[in-house]
Amino acid sequence: MELKHLRLVKTIADEGNIANSSAKLFLTQSALSHQLKEFEERLGFKIFARKRNQWDLTEEGVELYQLANNVLASIDEKLNQIKNIKHDSGGKIRVSSECYSFYLLFPSFLQDMSLLYPNIEVEFVYDATHQPIPKLLSYDIDLALVTTKSSNQALSCYEVFHDEVCMLMHKENQLSEKAYIEAADFADLHLLIHSYPLDTVSVYEHFLKPNNILPSRISDIPLTEVALEMVKADMGVMCIPKWAIKSFENQKDLVFKPISMNGLQRSIFIVIRNADSSKKHFKDFISMFEECQNE
Repeated sequence: MELKHLRLVKTIADEGNIANSSAKLFLTQSALSHQLKEFEERLGFKIFARKRNQWDLTEEGVELYQLANNVLASIDEKLNQIKNIKHDSGGKIRVSSECYSFYLLFPSFLQDMSLLYPNIEVEFVYDATHQPIPKLLSYDIDLALVTTKSSNQALSCYEVFHDEVCMLMHKENQLSEKAYIEAADFADLHLLIHSYPLDTVSVYEHFLKPNNILPSRISDIPLTEVALEMVKADMGVMCIPKWAIKSFENQKDLVFKPISMNGLQRSIFIVIRNADSSKKHFKDFISMFEECQNE
């Protein structure tokens, strides 16, 4: 027995004839009659007694009609509850990150998010970049994207995905023939970063700092296009996440190299205040972001 059969029985009984019922069910009279006949054969009894243009329920049909009413009413009630839950899943979430490159993760995610949760508004707070945890604690933002798990007891951290940071360089760079880049190789390099402080630069915080290495020269270049032109002119190197490499794949003069033998792996965390961890629109944001990045 399928829901379409219950709807068919209920509609014919309510309308009293097949002509009106076919319009309600968006079926031709022939298709409706065929479905009803097939259903009666499967059940082994007649549901309706046909009298010219009047269709009356048989004794068995009355019981089936009551069942159809109960089942369909229950389904409609639950669907309305689900719709209300979705309608209530609304709110504004102010987002910032420890690194400007992380904002590139959001376009496709926001597109999916807006379709499933149109009542959730996401606002990027770029002024809080590089200091998202203090801004989260001061209630200037609601959600932070970071690479180091916070130990603050007032915050909840969720690991949402892993990525790898690679080095982007000109093909004629002296390191371009190496299988991978070692910490000592940075000592003679001109490293292009998006902005200071260095503690917000992943390659420094997670690789160079633990190895007590500082590049011979570091330049902060806020515009990625300018930094890229410098790399293409062999005037420096950039370190970028592996998921961002697609943006540079057609640059024939550029090469990408792993950092360290095992690659520079890092975890990405979403951090929110404990008080927000039970709110549905925050939980929906986190689960959808994690799902989107791991597809």
